[in-house]
Amino acid sequence: MNLMQSISQIFSRLTEVPDQENSPFRYKIVRRNVAILMLLITLAPLSLMTIINYYEYRSVLRDEIVRPQRVLVNKAKHSIELFLANRLATVNFIASAYSYDELADESNLNRIFRVLKREFEGFVDLGLIDSAGFQVSYAGPYSLKGKDYSEQSWFENVQVNGAYVSEVFKGYRRFPHIALAVHHLPENGKPWVVRATINTAKLDELIASMGLDAESDAFLVNREGVLQTNSKYYGQALDRCPCIPSVSYEPTVVERVDPRGRSVMVTYCYFPNADFIFMLIKPQAQVMKAWYTLKADLFIVFAISVGLIVAVVLRLTKSMFDKMKEADDKRALALKEMEHSHKLSSIGRLAAGVAHEINNPLAVINEKAGLMKDLIEFTPGFPDKDRFLGPVGAIIGSVERCRTITHRLLGFARRMDVEIQVLDVNDVIKETVGFLEKEALYRNIKLNLNFARELPKIESDRGQLQQVFLNVLNNAFQAMEDGGTVSVATFERDEATIGVTIQDTGHGMSEDTMKHIFEPFFTTKASGKGTGLGLSITYGLVKRLGGDVEVQSKVGKGTRFTVYLPRKHQDSQGS
Repeated sequence: MNLMQSISQIFSRLTEVPDQENSPFRYKIVRRNVAILMLLITLAPLSLMTIINYYEYRSVLRDEIVRPQRVLVNKAKHSIELFLANRLATVNFIASAYSYDELADESNLNRIFRVLKREFEGFVDLGLIDSAGFQVSYAGPYSLKGKDYSEQSWFENVQVNGAYVSEVFKGYRRFPHIALAVHHLPENGKPWVVRATINTAKLDELIASMGLDAESDAFLVNREGVLQTNSKYYGQALDRCPCIPSVSYEPTVVERVDPRGRSVMVTYCYFPNADFIFMLIKPQAQVMKAWYTLKADLFIVFAISVGLIVAVVLRLTKSMFDKMKEADDKRALALKEMEHSHKLSSIGRLAAGVAHEINNPLAVINEKAGLMKDLIEFTPGFPDKDRFLGPVGAIIGSVERCRTITHRLLGFARRMDVEIQVLDVNDVIKETVGFLEKEALYRNIKLNLNFARELPKIESDRGQLQQVFLNVLNNAFQAMEDGGTVSVATFERDEATIGVTIQDTGHGMSEDTMKHIFEPFFTTKASGKGTGLGLSITYGLVKRLGGDVEVQSKVGKGTRFTVYLPRKHQDSQGS
């Protein structure tokens, strides 16, 4: 239950969305959480499957690799058992086939031994021992006649069990050998023991016949840990063996670290009728080579799969959230434009009301000033005529200036009502520049107007063009220090398009900045001094009018905006 609650809490945290809609980290956090969630959903089953396959394949391959070793050890054990049993049966036959007197005759015993050596490899000597434990006769390379074995454990063992196979030992012979003894009890007379020894080199030959590779080692060891045959890595016969496994009469495989620090796989088997253990030792790196290769391939496939999943998830989430952010930005921009339009509409209505209210008293002032002028001019002998005509003329001039200002306000008010009309772009620019003359004068900014003569008129919306030019000019003013220069020029690009360039001597923009200037909410102004919507709205207005905008800028050299406008409106072109 706690596990399920923990998993539920993790999923709820990963699917959590920040409350701040306009937070710059909102999309990053959501994208990160979704990516983590997708990676968990995809990588968890893949990892689980890889782990299961890892252990399943390891178990299956280990069985496939270990089975031949068990078979090999079992065959080698049976071969050694058969060899010892055959030699013991031969000694038993000699003890049964010949009488005590025949075996006591050394010439006869030597003849039997010569035949024995010729027919059966490995025998070193042959001897007859009486019931008291004395060597009665001996055939072999050593002088062992008369030796007393009565105190040795093997002599008692053979009398009790009837047959005996010794461990490897040196004894009187000074070289490693195995003793085979058979106790014979005749119907009449005293019992005797026939004893023979076998050279352990024959056992080494049997082990060598297994055809082991150069890194493997096989040998016999007794239960006390004494080597019975030579070992490639752990010593010679009668040396101590470092590792004795637990008792098992079936071929068994264990993993060990040998005295040389190698990880080895030990396959062994105990002899049921002798004090021997047969051991086969192979380095794990060699035995499990196929598994290591498969494991490497498995991990490579897993790593590639994880890499592909991570790449696809990151690419997918990036694409998805980029589109989501773009859609949200467009929605936010549309809301801002709507809000901006409502504000401008309100300002426009206010400006129109103010203009109309001002125009009425201005008309009265203009009429009264005109009447005064007429009276002064047409009244003969009017005293101080010139003195009064100057102020009256100034009044009429000021009224005309106020009329021009109210005319501009009315034009600005009408800008919100989309109306396609034939217009002169030069006149539109002059009207727009009029709004900035006072600021230019105050900041000592020089305005250069270079209008093309006989510029073709275009079909467009006056109010939207005014907003386009006003936004670009405002940006130019803000990009310059006091005393700069703004140059505005118009030209005919081709038969279907005219162009307007607005160039400033401001600080300019870097290439990286120019890539983002038309993006919504992108601004280089200080916090709180810009919305990042001016150029975005400008770009949208120009595009809606069927035109295009180009920007050229260098840091420290200034910026030039070029606006291209079609001569024919899109609806006119479509018709």
